[in-house]
Amino acid sequence: MYRRITTQGKKCIIIAAGDLGIEKPPIGQEDLCIAADGGYRYCTGLQIIPDYWIGDFDSLSEEEQQAACEMEKNQPEKIKRLPVVKDDTDMLAAIKLGLKKGYRRFYLYGGLGGARFEHSVANIQCLQYLKEHDAEGYLLEDRQMLMLVKEETITIPAGEELYVSVFSMSETSTGVNLKHLKYELENAVLTNSFPIGISNETVGKDAVISVEKGSLLVVLTKKK
Repeated sequence: MYRRITTQGKKCIIIAAGDLGIEKPPIGQEDLCIAADGGYRYCTGLQIIPDYWIGDFDSLSEEEQQAACEMEKNQPEKIKRLPVVKDDTDMLAAIKLGLKKGYRRFYLYGGLGGARFEHSVANIQCLQYLKEHDAEGYLLEDRQMLMLVKEETITIPAGEELYVSVFSMSETSTGVNLKHLKYELENAVLTNSFPIGISNETVGKDAVISVEKGSLLVVLTKKK
């Protein structure tokens, strides 16, 4: 499968409570916007009206709890209150809602950083969940974008100067190719115990990353 990284087409935008890192996510008319729990405060501050607000709401302020109660009263179809004790994280529950609504491309904001690192790890695992459900996901903040590449080829368009790091998510990833990057690989084997793919760089051409078998986590970081 071939995929070119693009911002075109409809997408599901989920705003969580981690470090947002940008002024305002671009939201198109066809896009679905979901606030995941405390991500609603970002929506309020940026004057974004989400299509849904989902979460267990255990970390909301008193004012936000009141807003949730008002929404439950006046627009009950827009709010999804989850139990505090549950298997799904708020982000995963939001992803499942987006999948149910027919979306297959997900942009996850506020899913990195924050006070609890374990949520960043959980959200990286959510990229794997999306891939296993025939969807693609991107974890974004101001200078970084994370994505999962599984037995496919992706192209990163030339333009911005980027650091490109590639990590094996599976125990072993075989048939790994990195083209048009500062350090190239051909038919290589990457493992999840040796970070040889860190801190590569773009060179002004469309960069191509492919893996024949296994899953790769790709991290793009703007240099400036």
